[in-house]
Amino acid sequence: MPMLSGNSITEVIRQRRSIFPKDYSGESVDAEHIELMLENAHWAPNHGRTEPWHFVVLHSEDARKTFGEAHAQLYQMETPTEDFKQDKFEKLRRRPLECACLIMICMKRGSNPKIPEIEEIEAVACAVQNMHLTATGLGIGAYWSTGGMVYHDGMKKLLDLGEEDKCLGMMMIGMPGRGWPEGRRNSEWRDHVEWK
Repeated sequence: MPMLSGNSITEVIRQRRSIFPKDYSGESVDAEHIELMLENAHWAPNHGRTEPWHFVVLHSEDARKTFGEAHAQLYQMETPTEDFKQDKFEKLRRRPLECACLIMICMKRGSNPKIPEIEEIEAVACAVQNMHLTATGLGIGAYWSTGGMVYHDGMKKLLDLGEEDKCLGMMMIGMPGRGWPEGRRNSEWRDHVEWK
């Protein structure tokens, strides 16, 4: 197997950023690049080879618009009148159209009862990290959002998920319009490590 440079891998990891839809240029993202992101997601580690990730790709403008309308309606239906915010409703409608592509991130529960649900969720998170690192390597902006009604049972219905399945968020994708943001951490990595 050819060895990749540790510097190349490190550079991609350290350049990964959450780039938000308000910072997208409006350019399209090639379907081939999205397919590569999804293919690399499929190589994530997963206990028992359950491959619990399931992605719903909203690439066309019509698909994103339809989803935005349905998401906003779900928010309106499930939010008490006194808590309803019109600006949030409008944002849920508009946000998918600010992206070049929207990928709904789901966990479809495997059939092996010995594997705890948390391990299935962790596997999906690894798959999302693979997608995000691939996007970074391609110069594509991405943002894993868990806002809106993502965790609501109504979202599971909207995405045709089973009772044991979960929606874990949406990956918003677009070409950066304001350059690549600088990264920072609030601490040193050593602050999070205990050697014995």
